[in-house]
Amino acid sequence: MGNRLSKITTRTGDGGKTGLGDGGRVDKDNLRIVAIGEVDEANSHIGVLLCEALPADVRALLIDIQHDLFDLGGELSLPRETLLKDAQVAKLDGWIARYNADLPRLAEFILPGGTRAAAQAHIVRTVARRAERAMVALGKEETVNPAPRQYVNRLSDLMFILARVLNRADGGTDVLWQRGRDGETPGE
Repeated sequence: MGNRLSKITTRTGDGGKTGLGDGGRVDKDNLRIVAIGEVDEANSHIGVLLCEALPADVRALLIDIQHDLFDLGGELSLPRETLLKDAQVAKLDGWIARYNADLPRLAEFILPGGTRAAAQAHIVRTVARRAERAMVALGKEETVNPAPRQYVNRLSDLMFILARVLNRADGGTDVLWQRGRDGETPGE
């Protein structure tokens, strides 16, 4: 897939354009570049999450997801190519079912938080949602295969579930949203 980078500073982007994997050049605010950037940001946030103490199975699946996200970014960079497969979406569906099966049913909304690892998983979740919106916008202008959009949709669901799993792995629970808070200062 493409050439390996041997020179990072090329100055070819100084005029506001950037290169795609197929050799084409587009504006840096092109919808395709925006989508690539959102996917890259999600992958980077997973890298931060991997700096935390994590259960071995969660660590392994996050590393697997990082490779999938690199494939996804590559597919976005190579219009008319298919790098992300339906099997990769199905893999996320399997993990969603597996990890959600052991969680207590939610009766309230939860807030991002608890452990630092869980909070970071929520950041990945929100960036994945943004990547999905970017791919939907791109899909209105150009052809985009369905698997990449489906993948980030499932990824955001999985990260919500993993945030709950990570809170429990550290002995905590979900941080529940409190309905009807009246704005009083805690402790008053």
